[in-house]
Amino acid sequence: MIEILSTTALATVQDVGRFGSLGYGVGTSGAMDHLALALGNLLLGNPEDAAALEIPMFAFEVRFTQDCAFAVTGAACEATLDGQPLPPYWVAQAREGQVLSLGYPTSGSRAYLCLAGGVDVPSVLGSRSTQLRGEFGGLHGRALQQGDRIAALRPGVSTLPTDFGVVSPSQALPLQRDGLPAMRVLPAAEYDCFLEDSRAAFWAGEWKVTTQSNRYGYRLEGAPILPKAPMEIRSHGIVPGVIQVPHGGQPIIQMRDAQPSGGYPKFGTVIEADLWRLGQAPIGSKVRFIECSYAEAIAALEDNQCYLAEVSRLVDLHGLASR
Repeated sequence: MIEILSTTALATVQDVGRFGSLGYGVGTSGAMDHLALALGNLLLGNPEDAAALEIPMFAFEVRFTQDCAFAVTGAACEATLDGQPLPPYWVAQAREGQVLSLGYPTSGSRAYLCLAGGVDVPSVLGSRSTQLRGEFGGLHGRALQQGDRIAALRPGVSTLPTDFGVVSPSQALPLQRDGLPAMRVLPAAEYDCFLEDSRAAFWAGEWKVTTQSNRYGYRLEGAPILPKAPMEIRSHGIVPGVIQVPHGGQPIIQMRDAQPSGGYPKFGTVIEADLWRLGQAPIGSKVRFIECSYAEAIAALEDNQCYLAEVSRLVDLHGLASR
């Protein structure tokens, strides 16, 4: 079990997401950086769908109230255990009374604290993810607060290897344009309804992640994306990654807490394989977009799976070497 000693805002319990309920108006939620969550679970030998703490603001500090193995993944946030530095993407064994501190990130924007066995909170509609708007899931349907106590499903001294790490996704799967983080995008239903110059500017320009960005959506700032003619569209189903363009021409990218429907025209969709990259883009930073095909989007997913498979192999090898 851990006790939250200090937190800023919006740290929540998240897992892979809540699926099968979009038809009832319930969004997916889940980790903004699903690769970081997957890696933390791999390092600890957890189930793929185990929940963890998603930490988007810093500093963050917890005390272990009993022995427990843990992993810190995601943003490089200068983690320390009782003052001793921990590298990024690292699994360690904590002892009762030890304090884990996460400082301001030097890269990325969200860290994940994964506990052995996963975070022990009730499952709601098949997921432990927090849905802040609906106030359900996670810990009492809300962000974590100082004094909260959260249990691990497999506490104690780990019988699995600890004190090792793996290469981060940003190193293993780099993708940049002109020195900026980049995400691949599939053109969407209304793409051809926008001016050719606007379409070209979207791919060629830099886009700033504004302060109006959160788990529901990222509002971007750049050259306006303008339609050939005014468009009025009935509300329709949307999913995380969809890029919608309101009347002002500044796009909004739906993120993990996105509502299941919306009526703005759809310019494109950030592919599933790259949503984690956007989830790690800090507020105020700039990003670029790369047009891709459906086949390239599928290949990118396969690249992610190959990376996770290689990490799993290395974790198994480390286990064999430590016996």
